[in-house]
Amino acid sequence: MKNNGQSEDRNDELLKLRDAALQLGISFPTIKQWIYNKKIRSVQTLGGHHRVPQSEVDRLLFRTRGRTEKQRKQVMRRVSGRNQLVGRVDSVRISGLMAEVRISIGDQQITSIITARSAREMQLKPGQTAAALIKATEVMILRV
Repeated sequence: MKNNGQSEDRNDELLKLRDAALQLGISFPTIKQWIYNKKIRSVQTLGGHHRVPQSEVDRLLFRTRGRTEKQRKQVMRRVSGRNQLVGRVDSVRISGLMAEVRISIGDQQITSIITARSAREMQLKPGQTAAALIKATEVMILRV
């Protein structure tokens, strides 16, 4: 496969354009224009079809959700907390009254335990965009 841009992570899933556009909340023609304008990196198959690495979708996910900077800020203001991380739902496991929701944000994962009812009401499914709202009185820092 021919790579248009940075080096490709071997573990990075390659998405068809329609799937990447769906995750980003944009149209098929828009994602094609982004590729041609080098706004999003793609990989070409031997047959000449473009594929978008999941890491590229994750990189752009937060930027596209609010469309414009003003709209994005308005969306963020619906909740008083400022520690919001937007990512992609990796898995939803419902067991009894509780649900475990894992969200990928870049190369990191956040796991949250919520009620099964909440997970069902939000209709959470892998691949969807979601935000993790972090509320804590203390934040610890670990040097790595």
